[in-house]
Amino acid sequence: MSRNFWVIVPAAGSARRMGGAVPKQYLPLAGRTVIEWSLAPFLAHACTAGIVIALAEQDPRWSRMELAREAKIMTTSGGAERMDSVLAGLEVLQAKAAPDDWVLVHDAARPCLSATDLDRLLEELNDDAVGGLLAAPVVDTLKRADENGRVAQTVAREKLWRALTPQMFRRDILQRALAEARARGVAVTDEAQAVEALGLQPKLVAGDADNIKITLPEDLARAERILRSRSPA
Repeated sequence: MSRNFWVIVPAAGSARRMGGAVPKQYLPLAGRTVIEWSLAPFLAHACTAGIVIALAEQDPRWSRMELAREAKIMTTSGGAERMDSVLAGLEVLQAKAAPDDWVLVHDAARPCLSATDLDRLLEELNDDAVGGLLAAPVVDTLKRADENGRVAQTVAREKLWRALTPQMFRRDILQRALAEARARGVAVTDEAQAVEALGLQPKLVAGDADNIKITLPEDLARAERILRSRSPA
C-alpha cells in the first residue's frame, strides 16, 4: 500500500442483542474494551491518515477513554442507521480527504481484525477501480426454513461468502452510494450493498473467519480466546 487511507467506525449502536445497558463496543475484553481492540490495527498502521468515529448522541463513555485524546481520531454524531453514521463520517472527511482517497469502514464491535488481513485488503485493492471488502467463504451447509421452522431447501454454498469488515471504497463512490440508498429509503446492511446498487462489483478479499463481530454474549468469550491465542506465550 503506497498511499494513505482513512477509516470510519460507526459506533452509535445500542446493546439490544447483548441484553445489557452498556453498548457492546465498550464491554471489557482481554484487558481492553472491544472498541480499543477494533481500532488497534488502524492506529498501528503507518498509512492511516485519520479515523472518524460516529458516536451516539450524548455518549457518556467515549470522553473518559484514553483513546479520546488520540491525535488521529476525530468524532461526530452518528445516526439511527449504520449508513447514517457512515455518511456523517464522510461529511467530516469531505474537507480532509480527496474524492479518490480510500476510506475503510470497520465495525466498532469487530475486535479480531489481524494486521495481516488489513495489509492483504490494502494491497489487493490498492489499484482496484471499484474497491471491495474482506470476506470469508461459507463452509457450513445452509438450510432455508419455511414459515413453520422446517427445512424448505438446502442452499448450495458454492460461491457464497460472509461479508466482514473493513470494507474499502473511494470516498466519492462510497458517499454517492450511501446517499442514493438513503434517498431511496433502503437501509443497507453494509457499504458493499450500497455500492452494488450503483451497478458496480466490489471485490471479495479472503479474510480470516476469526474476524468476528460481537453480537451475542457468547461472542465475547470466543473473541477473548482468539485474541489470547495471538499473544506471545
